[in-house]
Amino acid sequence: MTRLAGKVAMITGCAGERGFGRGIARRFADEGADLVLTDIFPLGVRVPTKPLTGWGGLDAVAEEIHATGRRAITALVDIRSARDIEAAVERGVSTFGRIDILVNNAAAPAGSDRVPVVDLSEDAWDAVIDTNLKGTFLCAKIVGAMMLRGGVRGRIINIASTSGKRGSAELAAYCASKFGLIGFTQSLAMEMASAGITVNAICPGAADTERLDYLGRRPDGAFDAQQRAEAVSREAIGIPLGRLVTPADVAAVAAFLASEDGGFLTGQAINVDGGRITH
Repeated sequence: MTRLAGKVAMITGCAGERGFGRGIARRFADEGADLVLTDIFPLGVRVPTKPLTGWGGLDAVAEEIHATGRRAITALVDIRSARDIEAAVERGVSTFGRIDILVNNAAAPAGSDRVPVVDLSEDAWDAVIDTNLKGTFLCAKIVGAMMLRGGVRGRIINIASTSGKRGSAELAAYCASKFGLIGFTQSLAMEMASAGITVNAICPGAADTERLDYLGRRPDGAFDAQQRAEAVSREAIGIPLGRLVTPADVAAVAAFLASEDGGFLTGQAINVDGGRITH
């Protein structure tokens, strides 16, 4: 399919080998889009003690896109920095003429925020909120303004989480950021509707990506692949469709929302979780 032929998409958080960003980028290229690929880390987020795989990061994703015959540029962007975002957007516009689609995928890695609230440091809280919520706000503000100036009837897609619909112990900062992201999506959708710009959120459940690698960290700091595999298996218990989310699952919904097929949906927060949450 080439539902996105002639479109230009900017996707944040693309450097991971098994992440949503790479999956969405590949699907968009297959659908005909040219891409602006960004990440704060050129090789993606990883557990320091986990052995390297030889993955090439952001440049490797760009090479995959080029192999499909589509165009792609890369930029190192800290989405907490308006200056970084503006520079990437300006480069995208100067290269491709405009940006039609923004996918806000970048998020803070799991870290010292995964503790009870009474043990949660202010710095850990700020790191999650500043990246997941403020970063999405800044990207949407800057790209949205560009769309309005250029008369682009664009698409803004925010990668939220089912943790934005149901809280969990020891995930307070993460859940707060994703609950906030869904509210932000609804508000922005109402503001942009008259310009023909749709704004939606995708809410994945637990996914077998690099973001679960922290589950393999032993108390001594070493990485235990077996421990991670067992934790991932436990995560799948209770999912009606019997498995965790994959990047391809999320990419399929993102491609639909980015296309004309999804043109009458806005302000929605769509679960992609195998049926675990039904609201």
